[in-house]
Amino acid sequence: MNGHCLIIAEAGVNHNGDPVLAKRLIDAAADAGADAVKFQTFRADELAAPGAPKAAYQQERSDAGESQLEMLRHLELSCADFAGLAAHAAARGIAFLSTAFDPESLAMLVALGVSRIKIPSGEITNPSLLRAAARCRLPILLSTGMSTLEEVREALTLLEREQAGPVTLLHCTTAYPAPFAEVNLNVLKTLRLAFPGVAVGYSDHTPGIAVAVAAAALGATVLEKHLTLDRRLPGVDQAASLEPAELAELVHSVRQVEAALGDGRKEPAAGEWANRAVARRSIVASRPITAGECFSEENLTFRRPGTGISPMRIGTLLGRRAERNYRENEAIDE
Repeated sequence: MNGHCLIIAEAGVNHNGDPVLAKRLIDAAADAGADAVKFQTFRADELAAPGAPKAAYQQERSDAGESQLEMLRHLELSCADFAGLAAHAAARGIAFLSTAFDPESLAMLVALGVSRIKIPSGEITNPSLLRAAARCRLPILLSTGMSTLEEVREALTLLEREQAGPVTLLHCTTAYPAPFAEVNLNVLKTLRLAFPGVAVGYSDHTPGIAVAVAAAALGATVLEKHLTLDRRLPGVDQAASLEPAELAELVHSVRQVEAALGDGRKEPAAGEWANRAVARRSIVASRPITAGECFSEENLTFRRPGTGISPMRIGTLLGRRAERNYRENEAIDE
């Protein structure tokens, strides 16, 4: 059977710096049936220089007068906040994860007991963070948005050299929301071919659930999708996020796809056996046949039900003599 796809509700910074809102996002993710809820852990002053510009989508959805650094400061949560979120997630029975943007944040998350490490697309060329992640020996989710295949190869080589835990590559288009024409889901196949034995998943920023469900059908082992309580809330990522009911629909649809993928063996399904006899044909007499008469294409034909000799075996009958009389439409004996 197809494996279980890990569905991660990416709460990210949709809490807008409010730990209470962050806990409500955990509740929404758990209620929707997601396997994990994920935030972002960073130290704003370490992440961005004072003069760093904001991306165009960030400029559109945040205070135009503030810098990227100021925006990040408003979105930063404390170590105590994350400890509270991890405890709340445990109480709700959902895995707690967070993307680490620096080694110190990573160490804090590992101390909180995260089961996986997420490296965001923007840090795939950060050797200090990659080395720190590798040395934790935990499974790693490596997002590959904005990357060339060679950059992905370089990051994997570094992680392998540092004896990292198992890596899952997440295909991603780093745009919020991502245009459908720029998603290029076939990259999932490209990554599997380029890096045999490395698991491949998908981090989705497109509107709706269709692309994420398609990624599951293409065999993504991990799916990540942004979650918000309401897309009308202020915040840079709200517009590219699912609301709780939509996340629940995504989870339900992915589980249906997993069931539908099956084991790949071509044979009649359990529900098909009864229909074979109804839908297929048998070799029957096209007119009355007397005992001793030779079977021929003139006195045989194919008609339902398919409980007799398969039409594919007519060659074994032609020229043989009938051992008894047959009525029109009567199935020929084996």
